[in-house]
Amino acid sequence: MSEEEITAEPDLHDPRVHELLERYWRNNLRIMAGLLLLWAFSSFGCAILFADWLNQFNLPFTGIPLGFWFAQQGSIVVFVFCILFYCIAMNQLDRKHHDALERLKNERASS
Repeated sequence: MSEEEITAEPDLHDPRVHELLERYWRNNLRIMAGLLLLWAFSSFGCAILFADWLNQFNLPFTGIPLGFWFAQQGSIVVFVFCILFYCIAMNQLDRKHHDALERLKNERASS
């Protein structure tokens, strides 16, 4: 087996590769949808819809009403944490997907 065949891209017409790519995309969409829902809840829900109710509570050690804090800074903080979590989750998903593609490539090279 030549080095070109071993390092070649996976065959996209192979049903196993196609299934891996579909699973990767489904997991990516699931992560994005969950994070977008979390951000929508924090920015729209906590900062607008539930702000009056949340204002009865104060941010610890500051005395700032919680609904006001979500409207001014909280949704931005949640957004930044969503980006951080997305990066970590996608790195793990990419590593898992890459390992699965490497296994398929090695199976193809050995046969």
